[in-house]
Amino acid sequence: MRCCRWLLLALLLVVPYHGLAADNLAMDGKPIVYFGVIPRYNPMVMYRNYQPIMDYLTENTSYHFELKLARNYTEAVNLMRTGVTPIASLGDVTFIEANRAFGARPILKPLNVHRKPYYRSVIILPENSPVQNVAELHGKTFAFGDVHSTSGNLIPRYYLFQHGISLFDLARYENLDSHDAVVKAVLKGKVDAGAVKDVVAQRYLPHGLRFLESSEPIPAVPIVVRADAPARLVEEVTKALLAIDATDPVMVARMKSWDPEFRYGFVPASLEDYRDVIKIMESIPEGCGVRCH
Repeated sequence: MRCCRWLLLALLLVVPYHGLAADNLAMDGKPIVYFGVIPRYNPMVMYRNYQPIMDYLTENTSYHFELKLARNYTEAVNLMRTGVTPIASLGDVTFIEANRAFGARPILKPLNVHRKPYYRSVIILPENSPVQNVAELHGKTFAFGDVHSTSGNLIPRYYLFQHGISLFDLARYENLDSHDAVVKAVLKGKVDAGAVKDVVAQRYLPHGLRFLESSEPIPAVPIVVRADAPARLVEEVTKALLAIDATDPVMVARMKSWDPEFRYGFVPASLEDYRDVIKIMESIPEGCGVRCH
């Protein structure tokens, strides 16, 4: 069964998009929709965490959803740009890039464990690190996430600058492909510190990780659709995800297999929700600005 799943996953990465045409049907007779996701973790974890959400949407809409994993953040945006994925779970930065480039728009954002639509970026250290405050990161090595990551790159760079540390004050820094890669680099001692999304950091706490600082709340990662996405598709996905009752024991049990970021329900999202992130992206030198994006 595991081999079959990985064969299916490999096929999904290369099968061309045929839109929502009548001849692009799944075995259940429903039109196939490819749902994009930025590579937040390694492919195995991504498939394990997001395929159950595809199954839920398939059961509760008139479409058959297939997961479309991107190899990097840029490819996730390009898959939507070219129409391969009419809908995707993007990060704040990648959504803003997609919005500016081809009018993609947010429809929903997930709630966290406290039923609030935000998350945080966390600066992490090995448990035994002598560093006790951000100022002590001066002259240290640091791992950021992908250059297009919000919590792994944009926000921590902004946070460090606010506390008097520019990239030039670090002994060395690097951008890694995923949050998992950043955590592993920290735990293996390849860097002194790093920055990841809070839900990822929480997962690795038992493995010898320590939190140094957390950012201010960041608007929850949006589910985004192309400007020309079929109205019926948008309506049905919105209805299905807003119908989730995170207090229903049956639904709670089912969502244990979902990505931790999507286990507590959803609320509507709008471009206005991400104005502060846009301001940080545009800020120079405080933010990443045009140097990164």
